[in-house]
Amino acid sequence: MINQKMLNAKDKLLEKFRKAGRREGHERLPPGQHLATGFPVLDLGIHPKFNPATWSLTVEGLVEEPQRWSWQQFTALPKVEQVSDFHCVTTWSKYDVRWTGVSWKTLVAAVRPKPEATHLIQSCADGYTTNLSLDELDGDDILLAYELDGAPLPLEHGGPMRLIVPHLYAWKSSKFLTKLIFQDKDAPGFWEVRGYHKRGDPWTEERYS
Repeated sequence: MINQKMLNAKDKLLEKFRKAGRREGHERLPPGQHLATGFPVLDLGIHPKFNPATWSLTVEGLVEEPQRWSWQQFTALPKVEQVSDFHCVTTWSKYDVRWTGVSWKTLVAAVRPKPEATHLIQSCADGYTTNLSLDELDGDDILLAYELDGAPLPLEHGGPMRLIVPHLYAWKSSKFLTKLIFQDKDAPGFWEVRGYHKRGDPWTEERYS
């Protein structure tokens, strides 16, 4: 069941920020953000159990080679590590988070998106969805992470696997990822239909649409 109390608190915090206006930030810290102690946990309040025998990642839609990887197959793909900062729309940031997983470019090479594909829809085991323009997925630091700081990605942080898009607010880096759909049009996800920005750039404070 979705944690409605948590969702309401998140909406109130964002509304407070919206009324306060923009604040100047450190050159590494986006405007309106503060450095977190620890690694806060924010999600829908649903933490799906992970069974490696039944887990799968499906990639479908406008691709030449649709895929359905088992956990064993997915974790056998080439492995990369990257360190990046992590920015939550609720105004906290964490520096130098170390992720390990499969590079986005490895996935793209395997599925070969069709020329008409322009957007990606992320679908997750907790019912969450979010949208991304494929233009946002060009960076070398984007990956499908299954380790955090050298250990299996904890359930509370999206385990067993989540997408990491460091240059956008973290609601675009969905937890408990199970399906990716390539489309030729945009489609708002869970937070976007509730008024969040379709892109989510921390440096220009794209919190609300």
